[in-house]
Amino acid sequence: MHSDETGPASEFWDGLYSERDQVWSGKPNAVLVREIETVAPGRALDLGCGEGADALWLAERGWTVTGVDISAVALDRAARHSREAGVSERTIWLHRDLADWEPDGEYDLVSAQFLHSPLELPRERVLAAAARVVAPGGLLLVVGHAEFPPWAQHQHGHEHTELPTAEELAFALGLTSDAWAVEAGTSEGREATGPDGQKAILRDAVLKARRTA
Repeated sequence: MHSDETGPASEFWDGLYSERDQVWSGKPNAVLVREIETVAPGRALDLGCGEGADALWLAERGWTVTGVDISAVALDRAARHSREAGVSERTIWLHRDLADWEPDGEYDLVSAQFLHSPLELPRERVLAAAARVVAPGGLLLVVGHAEFPPWAQHQHGHEHTELPTAEELAFALGLTSDAWAVEAGTSEGREATGPDGQKAILRDAVLKARRTA
């Protein structure tokens, strides 16, 4: 299913996932559902797949999905969920540190949903490498925080993290060239509830780009 990946980052994320039987909601990210629901299935790459909710949603709709994450604990859960959902034949789980991993092959969809880390992560370089494996006609969908929620701004060093807009990220990744057509690049507002019940309106930077050549 996956290879061994050890190091401080892997230990950190394994520790986080080991704290609870389930960290995330188990539901696919809303922007992924909205933007991809009507897209014909093909090959997909899910970066930072966690417990696998996005990958499973795609696989249930006919996609062949490769999910990549640094946490073996999260990947074990994702593999179990894929077996329970009957889509294990359409899912591949890779244990990799995205900071030094180069994807290969071609994908009709590369998805990176909230690929943020309190540890050092060369996010722009990771996303640039991901963009290179988008097949002609394929999509790159990157959704990130435009700002961190108030309950997390001063935790885990997030207050020092720069959060680019979708437009800034598109420029940094070279998606403004003739080889790409940016189909969505907006910051959206949504209501969210923190662990202590605090509510806030959060903005997400949504970048959707299609490779044209």
